Amino acid sequence: MIERSFLFVPGDRPERFGKALATEAHRVVIDLEDAVAIDVKAQARAQIAEWLRAQGDVRERIVIRVNGYGTPWHEEDVVMVRAANVRAVMAPKAEDAAQLADIAARCAEGVELIALVESVAGVVRMREIAQCGRVARLAFGSFDFGVDAGIDGTGRELDSVRSQFVLESRFAGLPPPIDGVTLATNDIDAIDADVLDARRFGFGGKLCIHPKQVDAVNRGFAPSAAEREWAARVLAALEANPRGAISVDGKLVDKPIVDRARRIQAA
Repeated sequence: MIERSFLFVPGDRPERFGKALATEAHRVVIDLEDAVAIDVKAQARAQIAEWLRAQGDVRERIVIRVNGYGTPWHEEDVVMVRAANVRAVMAPKAEDAAQLADIAARCAEGVELIALVESVAGVVRMREIAQCGRVARLAFGSFDFGVDAGIDGTGRELDSVRSQFVLESRFAGLPPPIDGVTLATNDIDAIDADVLDARRFGFGGKLCIHPKQVDAVNRGFAPSAAEREWAARVLAALEANPRGAISVDGKLVDKPIVDRARRIQAA
């Protein structure tokens, strides 16, 4: 299954880590970057390390968002990640494949990088970023990108950019990308609408800033019951007649239709 929900929790609030893990979020992103004030970043890093030492298999669900490459806190963040045997790192302000490769080299073997692309430079260089060997997935920092690009809005104004994320992910053989946050935490209609748009564009998941958003994201990116029933009919018809032409619901079924049915079945 492609992981759909990525729930942020501030790195200086260890009392919230367990609560975040108690949700149905597929990944919990412990944030050392934007969510943590400059004067407590070192303290937050130490608290995360202490908390991780007491954990077991939850590491499989944990992602650490380190501070950006070249900032005063970045190198020590990566040292902590390596010592704590964390399995996944979110690299913010991803703009340079060589920098991402350097981060990967300083992490433990097998650590996955989620490249958070949130600037014009990052989008322009997205192909190189996506094809960096240790990058496991692309994520869209849509609000920061809009500010950097001088674009007022994160909806239709960014359609072409979202398409680029999907195409470059596919070209690099990566899972579908992760869409940016929805700032409305109590408006379920808003999150539902944003998830629907992102899924139509080809995204496979979404960054969440509140536990209330997790269920809507998991549900919205999952195939519907009707889609699963359709996929089952297609694959059953194919099994019954593997060499001949088949039709389902009055429509000819060719290879792209079969591929789509298999993707739905596997989701």
